[in-house]
Amino acid sequence: MKITGIFILLFLSNFLFSQAQNRWEIQPDRSIRWETGQSIPHYDHIEMSGEQVSVVLRYGVNQDGSFGLERSMIWPMLRTIPNNTHGSLMQRFAVDYPSQLIVNGLTLNNEKVKYMQLDGRLTVVSELSTGYVNTGAARNRKPVPAVELTRTYFPSTDKPMLCELYKLKNITEKRISVIVPNLHATYNTDAQKGVDGSYTMVTAISGNSGLFYLDPNEELTFGASVQAYKTGQSEIKPDILKEEQARKDFVKEVWTKLDFESPDPVLNTAFAFAKIRASESIYKTKGGYMHGPGGESYYAAIWANDQAEYVNPFLPFLGYRLGNESAFNSFMHFARFMNDEYKPIPSSIIAEGLSTWNGAGDRGDGAMIAYGAARYALEKASADEARQLWPLIEWCLEFCKRKLNPQEVVKSDSDELEGRFPSGEANLCTSSLYYDALLSASYLAKELNKPVSLTKRYQSEAASLKKAINNYFGATVEGFDTYQYYDGNTVLRSWICIPLTVGIYEKKGGTTNALFSPRLWTKDGMLTQAGTETFWDRSTLYALRGVYAAGERERATEYLEHYSAQRLLGDHVPYPIEAWPEGSQRHLSAESGLYGRIITEGLFGIRPTGFNSFTLTPQLPDKWDTMQLKNIGAFGKAPFDIKIDRIGNNIKITIIKDDNVVRTYTSKVGKTIEVKL
Repeated sequence: MKITGIFILLFLSNFLFSQAQNRWEIQPDRSIRWETGQSIPHYDHIEMSGEQVSVVLRYGVNQDGSFGLERSMIWPMLRTIPNNTHGSLMQRFAVDYPSQLIVNGLTLNNEKVKYMQLDGRLTVVSELSTGYVNTGAARNRKPVPAVELTRTYFPSTDKPMLCELYKLKNITEKRISVIVPNLHATYNTDAQKGVDGSYTMVTAISGNSGLFYLDPNEELTFGASVQAYKTGQSEIKPDILKEEQARKDFVKEVWTKLDFESPDPVLNTAFAFAKIRASESIYKTKGGYMHGPGGESYYAAIWANDQAEYVNPFLPFLGYRLGNESAFNSFMHFARFMNDEYKPIPSSIIAEGLSTWNGAGDRGDGAMIAYGAARYALEKASADEARQLWPLIEWCLEFCKRKLNPQEVVKSDSDELEGRFPSGEANLCTSSLYYDALLSASYLAKELNKPVSLTKRYQSEAASLKKAINNYFGATVEGFDTYQYYDGNTVLRSWICIPLTVGIYEKKGGTTNALFSPRLWTKDGMLTQAGTETFWDRSTLYALRGVYAAGERERATEYLEHYSAQRLLGDHVPYPIEAWPEGSQRHLSAESGLYGRIITEGLFGIRPTGFNSFTLTPQLPDKWDTMQLKNIGAFGKAPFDIKIDRIGNNIKITIIKDDNVVRTYTSKVGKTIEVKL
């Protein structure tokens, strides 16, 4: 029966994997391209962000080969009434600039999209016609391609504006005329609905309007933009080419930092794209730089899970200045709400830092914040920042300690899913995060020269909590020796992966089998609860990281490759998503940070233990001979590299800084070593 069960599991696994077909292909420059061909109609959406704007582009190719686009614009700092979590000015625009062009006295028609490309910008290349060749019968008329049109869309890096660049190329054998209209439309919003009164929105063609003549193969470029501003501000006269260069420079910067190299181009590229989404969604608010989830809902605000827990521990590795600034700023915002009565810190600080949201009660937010702040402080390696964060970390740890139930696990009103699924009086996630926070705090206390007794106390409390977690949550669920998510839980939950991510491995075998069983794993990733259709990428991303950390690298790699190919090259690309069916698979930004942590904390097994020290547990897959992380920004001022090479039955670990080898180690795959820079 066991053998039969294994074959069934393998069959179902292979069946689920076989369903994925790649629509997009990786290019030599790391972009991804979709050659449209016959695989139409097809529609998708992607979110892109800058310091003062975000846009969700809903794009696609229609059955007749034409391009369709709707721009869903969000201006996070143009606040609307009520000024709550969702109070950003939002408006959709479907203006079609190419349809306004006049070529040889005619409008363009019969569009055929050739390909699309993503690289932090959306580029669409098409051919369009102005007339037909008459082959006799009217039904045999054939369109004559006249121009190749390249559209490129991207947000301004620092202005409240979506930028669009259009390039028209004459692909006929004769000279053609092109008229680009001087289009400029202004929209004024209802003053009663804006915190600052009426806002002005503008759609316009920027530069190069008028009559032009193009010889064969000659090109014409013009720009367009969608922007908004408040009373007292002025309309921007954009330099679209300069804005495009700024966007390209941003992408180049984050692609160069924390560069992951492996024999698998899909994983390398998925990691590169995840860095874009994790880094771009940072808004310049009244309350400083604030990393926001996005998704047409969550802007100019921070959350204890998305920011403190998910993405902030990733940002120091990346070494992106605005990322680190936003992380530190988020923790200092949470610190404003410490209190002597130990009432819960709000789950979210919204409206540019001016208000809060706490609609789900205590979600275990204290554990989330302590977990993220302690890891961030160790990785950032700034004694000054660490000293400022220490009171918040101490307060959150004490808050969690006061919430221990008689079985010594942490009580909370809900968890990060905020009541969407049951979480009981005490859930596995909150206690696991508290455990990890205690360990990180013990390392940080030593760096800050706190009393040795405090370091030992945190270590002792962590050891006791680990035992309590295994005793209280450990259970046989649906035949697997794993964890119940809360007392009385009898159905498998995806968050049973959490202990693996914090170094609790007592039930790693049963937990890994449960996670990858057909009860939880689907072609779309991990179900939140067995027997439902709901999946949240965050739990899939945690699970993959945890399974790597537990040493199950072959299974983890198999599933990571499948997941990465689907998210990067499938039908909804190129980033990890929030959930389904809720939110229609929005590209929330912190999930991309969680993807990055699969590599840093899963594959490489990096766990901070000091300002310039960490443990390293490389999980080099059997079919790889090498992997490398370059330009790591954590643990000091100068970036460094970690290179892992297979040498017979061993591995060679090389630490490189300023192109010089500073440390080498000979070890085994899956063995933990101590690294001090």
